[in-house]
Amino acid sequence: MNVHFFLEPGDVAIVAATSKDAILEALAHQFASSYDLNGAEVLERLQEREALGSTGFGRGVAIPHARVAGVSRPVAVLLKLKDAVDFDAADGLPVDLVFGLVSPEQSGAAHLHALAAISRLVRDERIHDALSEAPDAEALYSMISNAADRDAA
Repeated sequence: MNVHFFLEPGDVAIVAATSKDAILEALAHQFASSYDLNGAEVLERLQEREALGSTGFGRGVAIPHARVAGVSRPVAVLLKLKDAVDFDAADGLPVDLVFGLVSPEQSGAAHLHALAAISRLVRDERIHDALSEAPDAEALYSMISNAADRDAA
């Protein structure tokens, strides 16, 4: 779908999570389910990265990310939380949109380009508002897909 990260409709979900740990667990489960990865390894890598500093991007968005064995390109999942959760974001706001990103262990620039692409998406005011207001996973995916198509044009 996007030149910088891969995301399919099944990689988008609306979930209930009550803590940062629960969010990371939900991400790991989604990555395991969507991409046939080892969920425990994904969770461990996400937790290791989060221990370095919060991936709370601000404006209600978090972008937990890690490099993991078993993937051949950057892949993403998007979780919209039923209720906002404290994520130790730089702006102090709780998050309700969580983009997870997993890249190959040896990816350097590709991982950074994927992070930058996600960052550009959520910094766009119209896209951010539309994602926040999306009623279901299908609407979330459609919004991201349409934005990626516009970027590619």
